[in-house]
Amino acid sequence: MPHSKHPSSHPHIIIYTDGACKGNPGPGGWGAVLRSGSHEKHIHGGEKLTTNNRMEICAVIFALKALKQRSSVELWTDSQYVQKGVTEWLEGWKKRGWKTASKDPVKNADLWQELDTLLPDHDISWHWVRGHNGHPGNELADALANKGVEEFLP
Repeated sequence: MPHSKHPSSHPHIIIYTDGACKGNPGPGGWGAVLRSGSHEKHIHGGEKLTTNNRMEICAVIFALKALKQRSSVELWTDSQYVQKGVTEWLEGWKKRGWKTASKDPVKNADLWQELDTLLPDHDISWHWVRGHNGHPGNELADALANKGVEEFLP
């Protein structure tokens, strides 16, 4: 997290997010771990027919929606799609009317647009973590995402 001479007066929240899918598309789930000091909240959900990338974005959306006030957020994801989408691609997509640099429609634009409305509500630093590599926060988010998938399996 970047250091500042003026520490944020907003609560500091660490969030780990993950998405999962059995088949792509197929039943999918998302999970998020929200930590503030000694408090920890686990959330998860899913959809019957979706993709892994959609679930990765949903994990971030639902995590940010779970925050009750403006917060200083350290957000960890194992999805380069999400991390680069927010930090590198989003502004260009908006300027081009939700088209990619190659003029194709942005995939999952509905979710990106929803996420975009939530971003100004918080001070977020974005971090990528290698998935399935033993990082405790990421492993817990992965387990929650898989729990979300299981709720939609036949």
